[in-house]
Amino acid sequence: MGKKIPLWQCLLVLTALAVFIFWGMTIDTKAHEAHIALLLGGAVAAIVAAFNGWRWSFMEKGILASINRTMEACLILLAVGAMLASWMAGGIVPTIIYYGIKIVTPGVFLFTACLMCSIVSLATGSSWFTAGTMGVIIVGVGIALGFPIYMTAGAVVSGAYFGDKMSPLSDTTNLAPAIAGATLLEHVRHMIWTTGPALVIALAAYLLMGLLEGSSFDSGAKEEVLAFITANYQISIACLIPPAFVVLSAALKFPILPALFCGVLLGLPFFGMQGYSVLGGKEDVVGAAYILNHGVDVEAPRSASNAVSQLAELLTVNGMQSVLWAVSLILCAMVFGGIIDCTGMMRSLSEALLKLAHGTRGGLVSVTIFSCIVVNALCSDQYTAIIVPGRMYKRAFEDLRLAPKNLSRCLEDAGTLTSNFVPWNTCGATMSQFLMCPQWGPGGYAPFAILNWLNPLISIFYGFTGISMTKMTEAEYQQMLLDREKEDEEEENYMRA
Repeated sequence: MGKKIPLWQCLLVLTALAVFIFWGMTIDTKAHEAHIALLLGGAVAAIVAAFNGWRWSFMEKGILASINRTMEACLILLAVGAMLASWMAGGIVPTIIYYGIKIVTPGVFLFTACLMCSIVSLATGSSWFTAGTMGVIIVGVGIALGFPIYMTAGAVVSGAYFGDKMSPLSDTTNLAPAIAGATLLEHVRHMIWTTGPALVIALAAYLLMGLLEGSSFDSGAKEEVLAFITANYQISIACLIPPAFVVLSAALKFPILPALFCGVLLGLPFFGMQGYSVLGGKEDVVGAAYILNHGVDVEAPRSASNAVSQLAELLTVNGMQSVLWAVSLILCAMVFGGIIDCTGMMRSLSEALLKLAHGTRGGLVSVTIFSCIVVNALCSDQYTAIIVPGRMYKRAFEDLRLAPKNLSRCLEDAGTLTSNFVPWNTCGATMSQFLMCPQWGPGGYAPFAILNWLNPLISIFYGFTGISMTKMTEAEYQQMLLDREKEDEEEENYMRA
């Protein structure tokens, strides 16, 4: 353990990271990625920490602890990569896209995309599962209907994160009230005040965008896409069995990794229908072992339209190998995030931000929202973005006699929903990988993920106006003071020991 790192040195570390990321993402245009920038930022953070007495062995434990928190996420990425390869080779994804094109009309497509992802994520509690399965299919349907990928991806992300935030099955939905001291039920009910209006506004916006974009729909392109699918795949209603099983398993609280693994296996019997081999072994014939790891290639005719070319690119997957880029980005981000977390740099920054609240309700909510966004960017982990601000601002909320569910709601309004906006965050890397779309820049989906950026703004508005900002009763406040006194005594005894 070292000494407290001064604020100016923490800001120096952040400045160095910003310079490295700017270099890696903009100047070095051939790279256009943050891997090395995050490692260099971690090196600067380690040097600053070492000058303040922090041992490398301690920082290494902090890095490993951060990596350990993301291991399940990395395994889910690998499983989804293998499952998509299995479903592409088995014609499962093309079949769902085919039926989706037949059923959905362009005018209500974006509205339907957001609503369907909301339902699936609410049932499963996972935005990653929703984007990696339903999201990929919806992007394919959107291509056929003439919608830009970034617009469709925005609708998918909005729906996926609605359920991730509101479902009692979601890990973040359980984590936030545990940190703030609220119950799960009151936390979910309280989030309706912010997430409900955000979803309604988002759905209305998607309906309007769909009607405007769908007015220029080219039915000829739709027929060309359908012809391309039927020419390359055997379409069968039986192909809906694997996705139905996986979604139902997740909804019935079956562990997500075994459910995904079953999804991989259920795709194998359909390989033969599409001309692929499970066993392989013959010359120029690859088996499932190769396909699940390296994926399949789908080529569009040279004279194909832009929609067919984009669909062929979407149906071309590289199996587990395709997600290793995202996994390596997550590991690099955890190096930097682990060091600034375990050495107290993040705590110093949060304490500095708390002073900006000036003891007001609106200021405190604004600082909490902003802190969650900052931690998402710096620590690259939505769990840390909930835990660190939650611990730092818990007493500030209590001092204003605000009920714990107000804090837990703020943590989710920003900590959960903005995590995918950071390209090197675990969630950001995953969403861009699954949906084949960056967050920012030309063709970025972030402006169209309406629920994700609108929800924090509604939360800040409520903070200043007092709408739904429930206060503690006198009995609750007195009990809180007793609990705080007991916690302080326990912490003092621990420090003495």
